[in-house]
Amino acid sequence: MTGLPPIFAAIGIGIGVAGATTPAAAQGQGPVIEHRVAVLQGLDKVTARISPVRAPLGVPTQFGTLEIIARTCRETPPTEPPESAAFLEIRELPPASDPDEPPTELFSGWMFASSPAVSGLEHPVYDVWVVDCEEPIEPSQDDQGATDSTPPSSE
Repeated sequence: MTGLPPIFAAIGIGIGVAGATTPAAAQGQGPVIEHRVAVLQGLDKVTARISPVRAPLGVPTQFGTLEIIARTCRETPPTEPPESAAFLEIRELPPASDPDEPPTELFSGWMFASSPAVSGLEHPVYDVWVVDCEEPIEPSQDDQGATDSTPPSSE
């Protein structure tokens, strides 16, 4: 896994022969910073308009007829080469004339800010890509060890 950007290894993806993705070895995982919001851009190919899209994790966000749900957004720490990656689920909502029709699943997977062609949404009207992550999630005290100055009870 040498030569891969740290974010690829950290999320468990390596690029194999002919661009196929393979699971990364656990020891190849590097540090990442988790965030609460995925910052995306969407292109409406009909109007040629690019729009910013903020997608809070787990909250359905609409862009045109697309519903985007960001499941996670990660970026490398400042000491590593810059990279942002988000795991997205994208569905096309049914037309208003047929609200009983189920949404069409279009995309489910990782998108990378520095490599939008590695894994992208293929749609005749819209393009969506990751730009950045916002609102870092602070590690809990359990992750960093006990920081509480209260001594444990001696019961």
